[in-house]
Amino acid sequence: MIGLIDCNNFFASCERVFNPNLDGKPIVVLSNNDGAIIARSEEAKRLAVKMGAPFYQIKDLIRQHNINVFSSNYTLYGDLSRRVMSILADQVPEIDVYSIDEAFLDLAGIDNLSDFGQKLVKTTSRSSGIPVSLGVAPTRTLAKLANSFAKRYPAYNKVCIMDSDEKRIKALQKTPVGYIWGIGRQTTKTLEYYGIKTAYDLTQKSRSWVRSKMTVVGERTWLELHGEPCITSDSVVEKQQICTSRSFGEMVTDFDSLRESVANFASACAVKLRKQNSLAQGMIVFAYTNRHREDLQQYFPSKAIQFSFPTADTMEIIKHASSALKEIYREGYEYKKAGVILTHIISETNYMHDLFDPRDREKQKCISQMIDSINQKNGTNCIKLAAQGVGKADWNLRRDFLSKCPSTNMRDIIEVRG
Repeated sequence: MIGLIDCNNFFASCERVFNPNLDGKPIVVLSNNDGAIIARSEEAKRLAVKMGAPFYQIKDLIRQHNINVFSSNYTLYGDLSRRVMSILADQVPEIDVYSIDEAFLDLAGIDNLSDFGQKLVKTTSRSSGIPVSLGVAPTRTLAKLANSFAKRYPAYNKVCIMDSDEKRIKALQKTPVGYIWGIGRQTTKTLEYYGIKTAYDLTQKSRSWVRSKMTVVGERTWLELHGEPCITSDSVVEKQQICTSRSFGEMVTDFDSLRESVANFASACAVKLRKQNSLAQGMIVFAYTNRHREDLQQYFPSKAIQFSFPTADTMEIIKHASSALKEIYREGYEYKKAGVILTHIISETNYMHDLFDPRDREKQKCISQMIDSINQKNGTNCIKLAAQGVGKADWNLRRDFLSKCPSTNMRDIIEVRG
């Protein structure tokens, strides 16, 4: 059996760990640059705060109900995520971290799954301060589904075990097809066009029909819904595009500041690329003005380029990004957002290096791995290129509601008064 453990309202729950005065009170967490709602506590959900709502549009609602507002504190969230995953790793044979707040667990050989699941949830929540829910099923797709039931229905007591065909079919009949893990919005529209409304409806189609309409990826999902495991960590397809973008806290007008921001975005993309052992063959760089400011001149340029050779090297990617930005930059505009998208991504293991490639790719790879290792241990920007700047530029995020980081910053250590 496979377990999927998920941290409930993770970002909001993180804000409560070192501030127990927030227990039972509504909390919202804002996106980069304090733009929109990206996380809500259960109390905030009951007040009809919508996910993705622009912050400026709900300020009256926030004041009316005294909702606690926080800027995204990724340092705190990352540290608490590592703590949760470490606690889980001590309790199960194998753990596969899926995201910052989710992990798949190997529960093979465990006899009493109900008792074990309850103990796992209680121990993890008590030791980390983060409430979690557990879904258990024969496949990863069904485990994700079981976890959603564990969250939604209090009767499960945060643990839902799908260990029979009867339970599986009942869950599939109650699940809209768009809620299935791996099925996106466009695929949902296609399936609904053919009269498929629920997960159960999808399982009633033939395997050949599913493959013809949803390709091999959809076929795997279909098999998993039937209880046949075929999705593993190795079978998850690498991202076909990697994007890092950001809205600036203040308008940016000069080229040097804009280039510095784009260099940092390009560096972040390169790190993500190496984490999935991939290479990029192209890139898109964009820089936009504020479309909401009708009093300003509007300009939304982008530049797509193809690389001579696939790469995951930070220096090379930053160089390409800077060159692309130079082509699209125009004076006289106030830029609000910029970003870098790596495209045409391929697996590094499947790539045969070109004999005419002038660069020493193995040397580049060793240097990048060393920098990544040092930055992972000592902080994201411990080592960076000169093009990324040395100070805190005015394009950095606006985070007016940022909480402290008691677990990672000595200056934020909690003071206890007797």
